Amino acid sequence: MKNTWLIARKELGTYFSSPIAYVIMTAFLVFTGLLFIDSINGAFREATMRPFFVGETLGGVLGDSINGAFVLLLLGPVLTMRLLAEEAKLGTIELLLTSPVRDFEVVLGKFVAALVIVLILLALTLYYPIMLGIFAEPDPGPIFSGYLGMALIGALFLSVGMFASSLSSSQIASAVIGMIILLMFWFINEAADFFSGLPADVVQFVSPRTHFTDFARGLVNTETIIYFVALTAIFLFLTIRVLEARRWR
Repeated sequence: MKNTWLIARKELGTYFSSPIAYVIMTAFLVFTGLLFIDSINGAFREATMRPFFVGETLGGVLGDSINGAFVLLLLGPVLTMRLLAEEAKLGTIELLLTSPVRDFEVVLGKFVAALVIVLILLALTLYYPIMLGIFAEPDPGPIFSGYLGMALIGALFLSVGMFASSLSSSQIASAVIGMIILLMFWFINEAADFFSGLPADVVQFVSPRTHFTDFARGLVNTETIIYFVALTAIFLFLTIRVLEARRWR
């Protein structure tokens, strides 16, 4: 695990020595700030973070498909697009893979670095519930569970972005591939309307959007946590397999 932490520290240094981390932080705060304002704007609004987590359901301007998790979905592939694609483009991926570092340590190290950035992004939004606490009395349970859900779904988005980054040497192509995969996951629950019975239940279960809604409602159960952890692990495993295939070319 020592190699994993060394790679994570190197990637974090790269993030903060380039504009990408600051651009992503600014974009995230701007968009989530608009979502928070939209969720509390108007008369007789409830003192809750639920519209911020899962979207506005009370007739807001931004609709119920746009929320904090969706902003993470858009920024996740951008955050991870260079992690492996840039290495492949510069030819340093071969040096990395032939060094005394295991493939899973490379993937985990880069993933941990990106996850730290996401956790920093979430920490920067903590002044939203602080403001609610100052001017109202929100229920802290759904806020804590909502942030837990944001961290878990953010990890899933990063793992998909990592997988996309391993497929191409182009950062733009990696970002596009990752975004397409994530958008398919995000809106797959809409397809449940075309099915009934077991197929509809399966489609709903596959959708991360469906599981994330439970966190925003203050519901934390083992099944939902296992879902996010397992799906994240699957995409990290696929990324490792792609690197292993590249090693033996």
